[in-house]
Amino acid sequence: MEPRSGCPVNAAVEVLGDRWSLLVLRDIMFGDRRYFRGLLTGSAEGIASNILADRLVRLVEAGILTRGTAVRGQRARYSLTEAGIRTLPVIHALGDWGLDWRPGSDELRARQQFLRDQGPAFLEELMDELRVRHLGAPAKPHDGPGPFERLEAACAAAAGREEAGGG
Repeated sequence: MEPRSGCPVNAAVEVLGDRWSLLVLRDIMFGDRRYFRGLLTGSAEGIASNILADRLVRLVEAGILTRGTAVRGQRARYSLTEAGIRTLPVIHALGDWGLDWRPGSDELRARQQFLRDQGPAFLEELMDELRVRHLGAPAKPHDGPGPFERLEAACAAAAGREEAGGG
């Protein structure tokens, strides 16, 4: 997959700049959706199956994801590569822009606000945990809950506030 020019921004946009690729990566990272069906049915944005299939092929070809071999009766599982894990700061930056400049529900914005509040060290923790989940890296010890558990707790708390009308 050769980019049209030697510009690093162009090279990144050619892989990640369509409407769906970053959302697929978001769902793999934060929703731990690793199978086609989970990605298809779990997308809040309602991705079509043919678009999802195309994006998964493109992300695998670009070295962002790997596709596990599907054996008879089982589904293929997608995993992030190191390049895929390193898209987390890009997704975070886009989310910060969206948090500042676009409307949305408190519940759906809670994850991004928590990521922002925790800072860059937390993103590194998340990437380390993604390496454990997707690359089989050894787990790093945590004092208390891991980064994804803390993130899920913050999102659950925001959902509870929204249901209670506390916004």
